[in-house]
Amino acid sequence: MRLIWRGAARVQGDPRGPGGPPHLRITIMGVLEMGALQKIGGKRLWRGVHVPEHKESTCHLPIRRMPFAPMLVTPLSQHTGAPAKAIVREGQEVVRGEPIAAADGFVSVPMHAPATGRVERIALAPSARGELTRAIYIRPYASASQEVLYGAPQEIEHMTPEEIVLAVQATGVVGLGGAAFPTHVKLKVPDGKHIDTVIVNGCECEPYLTSDHRVMLEHPEQVLHGARVAMKAVGAARAIVGVEDNKMDAVEALRKANGARTDKTAGISIEPVAAKYPQGAEKMLIKVLLGREIPSGGLPADIGVGVFNVATLAQIGELLPRRQGLIERVVTITGPGVAKPGNYLVALGTPIRWALEQAGCTDQAASVILGGPMMGASIGSFDVPITKGVTGILVLTSRDSNAHIFPCIHCASCVNICPMHLNPSQLGMLARKERYGEMAAEYHLNDCFECGCCSYVCPAHIPLVQYFRVAKQTNRKARARA
Repeated sequence: MRLIWRGAARVQGDPRGPGGPPHLRITIMGVLEMGALQKIGGKRLWRGVHVPEHKESTCHLPIRRMPFAPMLVTPLSQHTGAPAKAIVREGQEVVRGEPIAAADGFVSVPMHAPATGRVERIALAPSARGELTRAIYIRPYASASQEVLYGAPQEIEHMTPEEIVLAVQATGVVGLGGAAFPTHVKLKVPDGKHIDTVIVNGCECEPYLTSDHRVMLEHPEQVLHGARVAMKAVGAARAIVGVEDNKMDAVEALRKANGARTDKTAGISIEPVAAKYPQGAEKMLIKVLLGREIPSGGLPADIGVGVFNVATLAQIGELLPRRQGLIERVVTITGPGVAKPGNYLVALGTPIRWALEQAGCTDQAASVILGGPMMGASIGSFDVPITKGVTGILVLTSRDSNAHIFPCIHCASCVNICPMHLNPSQLGMLARKERYGEMAAEYHLNDCFECGCCSYVCPAHIPLVQYFRVAKQTNRKARARA
């Protein structure tokens, strides 16, 4: 690592204290750039940032199950694509794991009952995006054992790739790293494409979050089993599990599990990579592990790669042999506003209000973010339920946030740090003038994967990544109207 000091600036905040962006901001003039130099394919790269990790409060704590909330709210849209269609009625009794909504097309997934109980109603519910969405309200029975009573064994070894894709869709598994894209769609290799390598993303570079870390430590066999399923589905000969080198205990756990089953783990390797943000972005991880680069506007399949989150494959490795559905996930609940931080196994549909009560949300809480501080989004209501794509709940206090925004000083810090070699400053100025079409056509807006590095290093505290999200959404609506 090397430090480059530009201008006369001073660091704001305690580097050891809590915070995300705007923690460790550089004020008024100059920027302290912190990054890692890596040699990839003979080329030394200088991109990304080293952010305070803030993982120490939860990374050593085992996964704990959270009690069921008095009411579970299951939105029919918890994924990219068409919402699921309810197949239950109000007043109906359901058992834990039973399908309660069917997929509406190929780019859609079913929903399963997160608890044994009674369907109270099917009505609108608040979502993290601020809009109301249709959901199934289930009141769990207090006297029920809450065992998963729905499912049946199935032999994956004898399945064809097409059968695996349909079986994965039946589980309702989506990308658990936050994107919530249906996993079975990624397992369906597009016509004319060939996948030779599966990359399992275990980096978890986002500050505060440690759920993937704990899954790798406590369930390495499930991760490897899921990787083998993905290899068979896409026809890949090898798989690489990429883990940041600040999680060497997870690397050792995976290697131990990998070596214990040499008959079935051929072609799987576990590789540590430099701890740097945003190392977990699929474009960055592919570049580091394989030296390949996804073309602008392209997908990993264009260069023969399939990328899957480690928690996603762990769920496939657990659920697919049992023919069961996704009804719970591990969520990191942490931050300076939480008294009992940890990684909790939470039933999907649990209201955030209930989850924070169980984790001991303090009176000093000022902001609640779903995900991490770099790419997460604040919520406006505690009644929002935990869905499949929620990786963590971060609770910040008033002293951890900074609402002061200053004019751009043209320091070029965002340009120097952008992993995609974009010009965030120029994109930000175009966004403020609402020239969204020009941003996409001439300045490659869609190549931005919203890592937040530009917002993090900006000495003027300009929320650049939020501008880009608005621009992308506006462009999507314009294309839909056209």
